[in-house]
Amino acid sequence: MAEGTGEGGDHRAARPVMADVARLAGVSHQTVSRVVNEHPYVREQTREAVLAAMAELGYRPNLTARALARRQSDTIGVIAFDTTLHGPASTLFSLEQAARTAGYEVHVVTVPDPEPQAFADAVERLVAQSVCGVVVLAPQQAAVQVMVGLPTDLPAVAVEGGAAPGVPSVVVDQVEGARQATRHLVELGHREVAHVRGPQDWIEAEARVDGWRRALADAGLAVRDPLPGDWSARSGYAAGQALRRDHPEVTGVFVANDHMALGLLRALAEAGVDVPGQVSVVGFDDIAEAEYLHPPLTTVHQDFAEVGRRCVDVLLARMAGGTAPGPVVVPTRLVVRTSTGPARG
Repeated sequence: MAEGTGEGGDHRAARPVMADVARLAGVSHQTVSRVVNEHPYVREQTREAVLAAMAELGYRPNLTARALARRQSDTIGVIAFDTTLHGPASTLFSLEQAARTAGYEVHVVTVPDPEPQAFADAVERLVAQSVCGVVVLAPQQAAVQVMVGLPTDLPAVAVEGGAAPGVPSVVVDQVEGARQATRHLVELGHREVAHVRGPQDWIEAEARVDGWRRALADAGLAVRDPLPGDWSARSGYAAGQALRRDHPEVTGVFVANDHMALGLLRALAEAGVDVPGQVSVVGFDDIAEAEYLHPPLTTVHQDFAEVGRRCVDVLLARMAGGTAPGPVVVPTRLVVRTSTGPARG
């Protein structure tokens, strides 16, 4: 018979642990942890059952020991929602490099979808590892919304897209990068500049649409509806086919990432369109393969190494008790190659 949990026994005979509370309340150990840490994603009926079990057993969470463990930990937690794409993967790599340079290890938890319960579970796993702070890769609006579940006593930084109230962020200047790309096409004499956008829910995609529109407005040029994309080369290929079929007047295209630009270049080549002779193309990201495409791709470079360094700097400042600064913005740089040239005719 387990101490303090047997039927008719004295529940207070030994100091109860979280597992005893879970057993008595009929819930999981993780649910008890969420109640202890005051996570919002627990049903009220479940919360009351856990609190009642804690009271019956006399369970008292050792919050002081937990806080001490956090301060002494040499591990930073990272919650990532999608690491298959170039941006999130590069950001994660840069974070790991910057953290190790600062003397910290990194523990990564990947969440398949930005769903509140999955996010709460990820935070709980990191807290169980006694991480001293957490970085959230939050490229989507939905990811930002679930960040309200972060414990208030856990130092946190958002990177890549946006941040919840009270959480500092480190972001690349997506709007200015898109303006640089579009302005480059305009300065080459292109008067009809289309855009292949990223997915609707992605903050970076919206920012790049915004920058494209601003640059065209600054030049007094008409703004057409952007062509849809989902970051994949396949969607860029479809956009290229639609562009030649429905908008043959377009001579310049700003594509929201290099992988979609790759697909678009393929579609243009199959249609017999010369790049840059007939259509100039600019991408975004400056992936390692960009300079080896045919033709080499003009694109916007994101300094992911600087993003990682700045993110770790902000997190360490938060861990030391500093206040949350405004967004830390990392600039972009246009890399001109031979996929762009002067407009003809």
